[in-house]
Amino acid sequence: MSAQLQPNLSLRPMHIGDLEAIMQIEPTIYSHPWTRGNFSDSLNSGYSAWILEDKDEMIGYALMMMVMDEAHLLNLSIAKHRQKQGLGRYLLEHMMTIAKRHKAANMFLEVRTSNISAIALYENMGFCEMAVRRGYYPAKEGREDAVLMGLAL
Repeated sequence: MSAQLQPNLSLRPMHIGDLEAIMQIEPTIYSHPWTRGNFSDSLNSGYSAWILEDKDEMIGYALMMMVMDEAHLLNLSIAKHRQKQGLGRYLLEHMMTIAKRHKAANMFLEVRTSNISAIALYENMGFCEMAVRRGYYPAKEGREDAVLMGLAL
């Protein structure tokens, strides 16, 4: 089912009061989740931060840093029980629209090499692999590489 066909979806700016719900989702989808401090620092820095809701349930969130004419997607997450429904694409499309409104020429992101479904989504949305950042992410045993991806907006 396409996310666009779900009439109860809404997007709104993230607020500090959302962190409790975010901290319930984050550790269920990542082996090394962001901390509450990572989120609050991002909000305090004025990053573009959005919540995806279905009725009153938070089902996803995304944060993006704007630097000059570049957008850097820092986190795009969908609650585990709502993945594989087109919601990641829906949220990514929103973040791309926000980046364009801020006159970004390019969008960049890093993704774990093991996150095959996210890489497939980004490639399907037109992102291209630019480089591999060796040992970028913490992992259960040592470090994991990240794929640096970019998209001309």
